[in-house]
Amino acid sequence: MFAYIGRRIAAMFVILFGSSFLIYNAAAYAGDPTEGLRGSTTPQAHQKLLALIRELHLNVPPPARYFIWLKGIGKFFTGNIDLGLTRDHTPVSTAISNAIPITIRLITLSFILAILIGIGFGIVSALRQYTRFDYAMTFFAFLMYSLPIFWVAVLLKAYLAISFNNFLLDGRIAPIWILSASVVSGFFWAALISGTRQRVIAIFAISGAATSALLALLSVTKWLTHPGLGPIMMLVLGGGIAVGITYISTGLSNKPALRSSLTVVAIGFIVYFPVEYFLKKYASLSTILVMLVVTLAIAIGVSYIFAKIDRRPVVRTSVITSIFVGILFIIDKLMKTWVPYVNTDAIHQRPIPTISQSNNLLPSGNFWFSSLDTVLHLVLPTIALVLITMAGYIRYSRGTMLEVMNQDYIRTARAKGLPERTVIMRHAFRNTLIPITTILVVDTASILGGAIITENVFGWRGMGTQFNLAVHNQDLNLLMGVFLFTASLVIMANLVADLLYSALDPRIRVVGKK
Repeated sequence: MFAYIGRRIAAMFVILFGSSFLIYNAAAYAGDPTEGLRGSTTPQAHQKLLALIRELHLNVPPPARYFIWLKGIGKFFTGNIDLGLTRDHTPVSTAISNAIPITIRLITLSFILAILIGIGFGIVSALRQYTRFDYAMTFFAFLMYSLPIFWVAVLLKAYLAISFNNFLLDGRIAPIWILSASVVSGFFWAALISGTRQRVIAIFAISGAATSALLALLSVTKWLTHPGLGPIMMLVLGGGIAVGITYISTGLSNKPALRSSLTVVAIGFIVYFPVEYFLKKYASLSTILVMLVVTLAIAIGVSYIFAKIDRRPVVRTSVITSIFVGILFIIDKLMKTWVPYVNTDAIHQRPIPTISQSNNLLPSGNFWFSSLDTVLHLVLPTIALVLITMAGYIRYSRGTMLEVMNQDYIRTARAKGLPERTVIMRHAFRNTLIPITTILVVDTASILGGAIITENVFGWRGMGTQFNLAVHNQDLNLLMGVFLFTASLVIMANLVADLLYSALDPRIRVVGKK
């Protein structure tokens, strides 16, 4: 294994060397940074031209100039990497280090949500083959896959930001929107659960009526302008999450897992007010991390109480449930920060932003204001990236799941009398992930490309902004800095994919050369 990883890392450096050499020379020959100065008639133009040539080593041919740049990269092994200076004399390493957290913040959340939602809908679509839900997911996937991301981003700015901000001034939901949402909800759940015609009609009516009643209640109470969960709502939501996670993880027949996860939810309900006080009094990231550790410890302890044998699935179920309960606490706290946040002069009743990654006018030092501001700035670009990216996962996971479900070992598992949930989750789902791993690696590069466009539309100053600046200003050093980061990320993703193959499929083993 270590020999294999060593060979792959060595190959990674060779690939980076070859690709960076080609990109550097192609970019160097494509543009001339001195073009504006050569045609200038100002007295200082000649001196500026000579200074620029000396600074950028333009008197050296691009192939040889590449090795001057590479010499600075080679200082990485001594801990003093030198990526050069940008056109405005800022160190490239500083520009990149400031931009990387912004882009990582955007693409990480988008990537995780697109994977979870896309693969989840794709697998359900495969299990409901040729049903209404399958046809709806197929239509949705092809529609999203064909739309350009910049167009989706502009629509989101118009309807989920500008129009939604106008709606939040009053907070009352119009009857036409309640009716439309109820119809959509009815169609969704009826198609997802499916069954006989009478069952579909009943599901449509029940889900539509429930959605209508819920939206009417939210409209009357103006919950959207004064949101919050509270202990009762957290208990209800937590109970539903516990049952759902238990069903997916072990099945509801595993009583220790179900009791353990429900106990975790009950403990969260009991400590609601102490935790709320703690989050308000000691608001910081370290506080959240400490609470995470305590939550996981409680979940593991509860699991050991209810499970005397075969504790691993019980611990897994309880830990996942506890994480979701912790997320509910954070969401509840952010909701309670909503009203004072919206009423600040920096927000002025327009909470959904359309530009930038943060609001610099907010008062500093308020952890929950800053956290809510970060979350709200992520909403629109994350939705844009998720909608476009998840479409491919829906189609690919559906096709892969259908292929796996027709394999002999699936028929054998069913013939042995195993429950359908066990057949799907333990036998089919794991093998479905093997080919999906490949597309995940490819999308590591494609979602970065989408992020470049999305950052430009929403005014984020991440790696996409640095790339655009490098191209427009013919800034070769900055361009190569962006390329070095993205190329390294893609190559490392390929290495991780190869290692995941051996973890997901025991038939695949990484061995050295003989």
